[in-house]
Amino acid sequence: MIIVGELINGTRAPVAEAIASRDAGRIAELACRQVAAGATYVDINSGRVGDDEVADLAWLAETVREATDVPLSLDSATPQAVAAGLAECEGGPPPIINSVTLEGDRLAAVLPMALESGASVIALAIDDAGMPDDAAQRSDTALRLIERLAAEGIAGERVFVDPLVTPLGTAHDAAAQVCEAIRTIRKEATGCHIICGLSNVSFGLPQRALLNRVFLAQAIFSGLDAAILDPLDDAIMQTVCAAEALAGRDEWCMNYITAYRDGRLG
Repeated sequence: MIIVGELINGTRAPVAEAIASRDAGRIAELACRQVAAGATYVDINSGRVGDDEVADLAWLAETVREATDVPLSLDSATPQAVAAGLAECEGGPPPIINSVTLEGDRLAAVLPMALESGASVIALAIDDAGMPDDAAQRSDTALRLIERLAAEGIAGERVFVDPLVTPLGTAHDAAAQVCEAIRTIRKEATGCHIICGLSNVSFGLPQRALLNRVFLAQAIFSGLDAAILDPLDDAIMQTVCAAEALAGRDEWCMNYITAYRDGRLG
């Protein structure tokens, strides 16, 4: 399972304070803790827009690159900020650009940067018509975006398709629709990764952690192989380990057994 650690996000007050004061030690520590807990990528998001975001994302990329060896996920809707982050990633492992869509302006801005840098992309199932309503719209938009990216030279392992998890509190079948879309995408686009922002599913509901864990297990069984989540949440990481074993993606359950022997299963 590919884990994108979500905690370096300027919408979180402690992170916003660290960014504003340029407290590299706090950011580096948070990055290292996520990597030690199992993060494959570290997501960085300044939580701001405009000129401040460009400077912030460049500083975050430089700080995390100096602290860890894992690739970054550059999380911004601002092309200039993405470009600044990519510049700081030169010479290191290729990052992920979070994100691209089938919306014309966004795709045109991000594609050249991904091609030049060799970055992977998180591909959101959104087109000019807006957010998808159901599983069919999710999978159709995702597959068209995958096809477009392949035609432009970004294919297979560099594409992380996001079928867009929406809050269960706004639609009773939201999680079921996403899982159905994941199954379709997995069947039709076997070479791509499928990712999601896990915590969106429980927004506004009580006992969010419980919903997040159960949905994660369902999504893994449906074909999810990457997730943006909090790797410091032991229960979530235990769920990843158990769900992958139950989904037949852990040969002889060796990852599960190793996690148990290492004391990571509680």
